[in-house]
Formats: sequence, structure tokens, C-alpha cells
Amino acid sequence: MEPLIVLVAVTIVILIAGAAGIQRLRPWPVALRGGLAAMFMLTGTVHFVYLRTELIGMVPPALPYPGLIVTITGVLELAGALGLLWRPTVLWASCGLSLLLIVMFPANLYIALNGLYTHPEDTLIPRTLMQILFLSVSLAIWRYYLRQRPVRKQGVKFGAPR
Repeated sequence: MEPLIVLVAVTIVILIAGAAGIQRLRPWPVALRGGLAAMFMLTGTVHFVYLRTELIGMVPPALPYPGLIVTITGVLELAGALGLLWRPTVLWASCGLSLLLIVMFPANLYIALNGLYTHPEDTLIPRTLMQILFLSVSLAIWRYYLRQRPVRKQGVKFGAPR
């Protein structure tokens, strides 16, 4: 539940700051980027402290080296969060985080279906709905910035007359 709270709270704070006159924070995708980045900073950090043991226990037994998997996914979440905050890497970060959410979803299914959850929000329906929301936010950012990228004209050489 904490990731959802962080996503919503940070997004709202950035939207308010934009509405209060901070021009750089005005566009809605900037607020979503900030909220999602804060969420992934939180979730990436707990891969190394606080919940590391629980996260290792979430890795389905069919996968080898659960500690390594948790470390790699934590690094990817932190890198993705930073990538969301730097405009030139937003497309890569949002796409990568979307893929990561999809790839990690089986771990959520595993804990829900095997009764390994420790909080009510980790049961199947709430966890699935949160994952859908996180994925939707990440994909919305990706789609927005994909449409905003400059289009290169093919066949036009630099400095050539038009």
C-alpha cells in the first residue's frame, strides 16, 4: 500500500505546485513522472534494506538465485526512477519500468496464491489492481513522451537546401 500512497501523494503535490505557478511542474506527465519516480525509489530501496528477506521469499522457487534476482530488480527500479527524472531518458525508463512490472508480476501471483502475503493489500485482487495502476501510469508516460519526440525527416542532409 505504501507504493500506492507515495505515487498518489507525490503526484498530487507536483500537480499543486504546477497549479501554483511553477511552470516546469505544470504538465500532467511531469507530475506522473515525479510520482512514479518516488514510488520506484521507495520500492527499489526496500530491495536492499527493510524488506529484502521478504522480497527474496517472494521469488518463485523455480527461479535460481533469488537474492541475485532481488538485487538486480532493485537496481533496475532505482535506475528507472532516476531515468524518469531526466528528460532524455524518460522513454527508455518508462518502457523499461513497464516491462519490469510485467516480468515481476508472477512473484505477486506466487505470494497471493500460496498464502505468503503479510498484508491484506497483498492478496490477489488488490495487488493485481495496484499493478495495473502502476503499469498504466508507466505506459501513459511512455506514450506521452513517445508522441512528443521530434520526428526526423529521412533523406534530408544537414545543411542541405530545402
